Amino acid sequence: MAEERAVLRALHTVLARHAEAEADLDALERSTRRLDDLFLLVVVGEFNSGKSTLINALVGARLLEEGVTPTTTRIHRLHWAQAEERGVDLSGIEEIGVPVEALRQLQIVDTPGTNALDRQHEAITHHFVPESDLVLFVTSADRPFTESERAFIERIREWGKKLVLVVNKADFLGGEEDVAKVRAFIEDNARRLLDFVPEIFFLAARPALEARLQRGQGAAVPAPFARFESWLFETLDDKERVRLKLLNPLGVGRRLAETHLERVSAQAELLRDDLKTLEQIEGQLTVYESDMTNDFRFRLTDVDHELQSFEKRGLEFFEETLRLPRILDLINKERIQADFERKVIAETPKRLETKVEEIIDWLVDSELEQWQIAGKRISERRRAEPGLRDMGGEIGRFDYNRAELLESVGRAAQETIRSFDERKEARRIAESVQATVAATGVIEVGALGLGTLFTLLATTQLMDFTGILAAGTMAVLGLMVLPARRRKAKADLSARVLDLRSRLMDALTTQFQREAERSGQRIRESVAPYSRFVRAESQRLGTARDLLTEARDNLGRLREMIEAI
Repeated sequence: MAEERAVLRALHTVLARHAEAEADLDALERSTRRLDDLFLLVVVGEFNSGKSTLINALVGARLLEEGVTPTTTRIHRLHWAQAEERGVDLSGIEEIGVPVEALRQLQIVDTPGTNALDRQHEAITHHFVPESDLVLFVTSADRPFTESERAFIERIREWGKKLVLVVNKADFLGGEEDVAKVRAFIEDNARRLLDFVPEIFFLAARPALEARLQRGQGAAVPAPFARFESWLFETLDDKERVRLKLLNPLGVGRRLAETHLERVSAQAELLRDDLKTLEQIEGQLTVYESDMTNDFRFRLTDVDHELQSFEKRGLEFFEETLRLPRILDLINKERIQADFERKVIAETPKRLETKVEEIIDWLVDSELEQWQIAGKRISERRRAEPGLRDMGGEIGRFDYNRAELLESVGRAAQETIRSFDERKEARRIAESVQATVAATGVIEVGALGLGTLFTLLATTQLMDFTGILAAGTMAVLGLMVLPARRRKAKADLSARVLDLRSRLMDALTTQFQREAERSGQRIRESVAPYSRFVRAESQRLGTARDLLTEARDNLGRLREMIEAI
């Protein structure tokens, strides 16, 4: 018994960690406490099956009310007492004490009918069955093994209870042939429900009760009833009662362990799909960030090509312009500047601005698309309702927490998507790029566009790119000066383009990295609470599954040992 108590305590500790197990903990505690009590025989069955009459016949007195309507409205427990006494305990059970010798060895409990219209009566019966050491199921010979009786017997089997069937009102049957037919019918159904055939007694409780009411407790009763009494009080001896009492909490514990193991496994399975969803989101983000980096490099080449074309045209312009045959043109500063802007700068600012806008639009669209992917994943999980509600009858804390977190994450994703202003985001990024470029050139941005900013940066310090526009005379130039000026102008242009390229690429790269990290981080932060819940619950459920499996196996091992006694 010490080992049994230790195993039951271990199970109690595991179940106590689960809010959904509160009601089951009470059942486990009650069945464990009953190890120290008298043997408990619980009589169940549909109303009008003759349960109360059967018990009255056993004690030889009409202690319980009988009738064709549901008369037993509460649990009645019969125990031994020196004189008849009645009272109601704190749990609402009516206690009846009677000086019947058989009750020194056991207590008998009468329960409301399992098919009573009052659902509270049925709930009381279902609540009390786990405490029983032996369940006496009474069915009526005129309607044996009804559908509701079969359903209730299945519930008894789930608790691992020893079950004995009594077919009352057997005197209504025509003879042995009818008895044999009913017995075969009951045995066939019992075998399907229980995987074995329990003890079955055919008897008539009312004639036995009438005999004892007329002639006293020791009066002779019909043989079928006498055989039943003999089995109940003699075959079911002290050793057998102890064996069944020890088996009682083991059956309750095993049933609870298996029930919660099934619940934990279902929850763990649900979380496996959630983990897969989170991994898909994280994997998508990783791919997104990698693809964005690769695509960004590719898109930067378009900007680079524009700058290279600008540089190429500038070099060609200097090669063509800074020559002695065009010496008179070089003196005309305004004309040379106009030619430079028309031939070299040309459409570069506009095209450059377009390329940058395309990169920004791509950044904005990519972030929005990533939010939509994450939102879709979460929505799919929100629609994946747990099947645990069907198991427990009501949603538990696990289901509630999971649903709340999914709802929160899904709501955050949807709100972000709905509030995502692509124009505003593009403008914000563009202004940031402009500010970065302007800062390196020490230029006030104001209302300038990127193209205008580029023009300013491209022409600053190149307005007098040859150093000859203010020279004044051709004599100053000389034949050797002009080629040197041309080389310097080309070198200055290349340096300027390199500087512009560096500024613009750095600004775009910095902004890209900031936006990529920002969008990825925002998505990760939005799912972080649920991610933490899933991982913590997965770990908790894994531990619970191991402990429940161990408890179930230990209970099964003890049960086999006791049943072998």
